[in-house]
Amino acid sequence: MAPPSTPTSHPWRYLTAMVVLILVMLGSVLSGNILNPAHWHKSFVVGLGLDLSSGTSVTLQAVTQKQPGQKTSPPPSAAAMAKAVQIITNRVEATGLDNATVVPQGSNEIVVSVPGAGAQKVATLVGETALLRIRQVLLTAPNTTTSTSSSSSSKSSATPSATPTPSASASATPTPSSGSGQAATATKVGASASASPSASPSPSASPSSTPKASTSGKTVLSTTADGTGDASALTSATAKLFDKLNCHQKDWKTLIYGPDPNAWDNPNVQTVACLSGEKYAMGKAVVQGKDLDNVQAQDQTGGWVVTFNVKNPAAGKLGTLTTSMNEQYYDSSTGTVTSPLGLLAIVLDGDIQSAPQVSQPISSSVQIYGGSVGFSQSQADNLADVLKYGSLPLSFKNLYTSSDSASLGADQLSAGLFAALVGLLLVVIYSFVYYRGLGIVSVLSLSIAAMLSYLSVVLLSKEAGFTLTLAGIAGLIVAIGITADSFIVYFERLRDEVREGRSLRAAVERGWGRARRTILVSDTVSFLAALLLYILSQGDVRGFAFTLGLTTLVDVLVVFLFTKPMITLLARTRFYGGGHPLSGLDPNRLGARAPWRGGRRPQPSAAGGATGAPTTTSTGEA
Repeated sequence: MAPPSTPTSHPWRYLTAMVVLILVMLGSVLSGNILNPAHWHKSFVVGLGLDLSSGTSVTLQAVTQKQPGQKTSPPPSAAAMAKAVQIITNRVEATGLDNATVVPQGSNEIVVSVPGAGAQKVATLVGETALLRIRQVLLTAPNTTTSTSSSSSSKSSATPSATPTPSASASATPTPSSGSGQAATATKVGASASASPSASPSPSASPSSTPKASTSGKTVLSTTADGTGDASALTSATAKLFDKLNCHQKDWKTLIYGPDPNAWDNPNVQTVACLSGEKYAMGKAVVQGKDLDNVQAQDQTGGWVVTFNVKNPAAGKLGTLTTSMNEQYYDSSTGTVTSPLGLLAIVLDGDIQSAPQVSQPISSSVQIYGGSVGFSQSQADNLADVLKYGSLPLSFKNLYTSSDSASLGADQLSAGLFAALVGLLLVVIYSFVYYRGLGIVSVLSLSIAAMLSYLSVVLLSKEAGFTLTLAGIAGLIVAIGITADSFIVYFERLRDEVREGRSLRAAVERGWGRARRTILVSDTVSFLAALLLYILSQGDVRGFAFTLGLTTLVDVLVVFLFTKPMITLLARTRFYGGGHPLSGLDPNRLGARAPWRGGRRPQPSAAGGATGAPTTTSTGEA
């Protein structure tokens, strides 16, 4: 009976495929610098997460309003959270910050992580998270304190004509107006509208308009009686809030409204707020962020402007309101408003971004000018970002902000790399002690797996913005064990075949057929576990799951395209194929059975020995 044939193996095909894969990945990494070797090192930089570099992480919690009859607020919808993540991501990307991430956490939280940025920058970046509102200003007052020795009812005599005030006109530039409480850069709004995101000139009230503070006596806050505008337009609740408001207090919103953002963000009620130390009372929202469309910062002949369209039905309401404001409170001869009621406040998260004056009716097309001071490009871009990305479908509150220093990140990175090197060294020592010459294959397999994993991380960092975290490094370290487990399974199957009395070349193929199933099952289980962990987990745990799944796929490639083909080639050498004592495949050391010849194995005698002398054959040998 002819011995069974061994499947034909083509190791060079697989090794060539491995070389081609490595070259393609290297070419992708070096793309752009491939002809400039001096800059190759820059192509291999991996983006690091917050725990490995300096940076800030801000956790935002969505706040929803309770419905009548409900004891607790309902959770936000998945669609609203997804939309919020998308808008915050757009806002973060618009700033140009590198490797920033915005990820949902649980059902009502969003974590914004920005490597390299200070806590204040990130807090400012994500602090503007509520719906955008445009409201008519009803009353303003200086937030100064007066002594009991001077009249607390001393009314500001300033009409809006002493401070640079926003004006609303498509073409006219606003002239400085006084004491309207407007403290933003002089801007104008009209069929073109005007607003400024940053306060350049501060309000400069005249001595007669601001009561002097005495050095003696008890001080009190200015009230509605000290304001300019129409105090009678305020509801009693708004008037009380206005009197209580102290813009010098950093947490004035919490002190006035409490911790619920919906209290200061409700579009259907009047609100109070601050702008550069001035107190403002505002009417109900006439336009919301969702009503804006086609927001752009443009460089025109007269300077930078911000343009946008207002969608119906909000455009009709805005037109009616601004027509009335223009007729009653705009003096065309001076180009200024005569009352704070001629101002439109742009409000985001309860904070006034700007309060431009209305100089003509505004319909659906609005332009915002920088006024006599003018917008810089950065100011125009910032305001456009506020208008474009401010229309979140939910209100959020900042749960907590955490910052990591560069030194802490460096220490953690060093610790992670040290752990990886120690683990790799232990695996190498074990391989050479236990498998002797086969340890060379183990070391080469681990080296190629490490190379492929690193190139994959670099490519993902370069093309998809992937950042490596400490948890991700832990996943890479675990991958050392996964790769080692795969070649150990194959080596043990191979040695089992040698113990059965087969030659090495035959054992390589038969052992591979048995080991291959075990390796695939093991890697499939590991990959599914990583996939489920990635889907179900949040935060840094997802980084661990991602790198674990990635390196599991790398392990399959290495075992199939390198480890097995390399063993096939080594089996054809005299050192390994002849069973040298240092090869790790010495038949005597492994306790191999004597080979047999013929169609049947020798049967043991009654006394426990063989009925015939064992003979040799080359069954299954390639």
